Amino acid sequence: MKRTLLLTVALLSIAASSSFADALLFTVPATPYDSQMARIRPVLTAPSRASAKQVSLNNVNQWMASLRAIPYGYTVMWKTPAEAQSGAPADCKAKAVALYEKMQANGATNVRLVIGKRTLTSRLSHAWLAWDTENGSYVLDPTFNWTACVAGRVGKNNYLPLYAYAGNKKFRAASALVAQN
Repeated sequence: MKRTLLLTVALLSIAASSSFADALLFTVPATPYDSQMARIRPVLTAPSRASAKQVSLNNVNQWMASLRAIPYGYTVMWKTPAEAQSGAPADCKAKAVALYEKMQANGATNVRLVIGKRTLTSRLSHAWLAWDTENGSYVLDPTFNWTACVAGRVGKNNYLPLYAYAGNKKFRAASALVAQN
């Protein structure tokens, strides 16, 4: 029994230590952030508008640049996309949710809002988007980056997910399970 548990933890550690693109996510009924996210839940659960054409990387980069240009300002409360784009400073949560809404409104699929650590040594959590396309997976972080980053190139010590959200689904990363044990 003890051996099986150790083997399971070891395998999860290996999976959790890989790059973000390979992150192992488990569906969960709730996360520690659920109560904080009540204001933006309608954005997360809104259906993606069906589109005949795929959302272009060029459009995503334009949206990211627009959000990146908003001055940074931390708030405890999650801002709605309208509040984030009002001209007032916005934090990573607000910028990520605003980009999520923009992508959903334009027909993007396979987009997740992620809460995790920007770097292995980060003391605070960070929010960004993960986007899987036919052409590859991307990290979309309009707080720090002007354009989308290829997920495989961000490095294994950057963009470490703890939780993710896509529509009504909630996920917990294997790294969060290993860290808890």
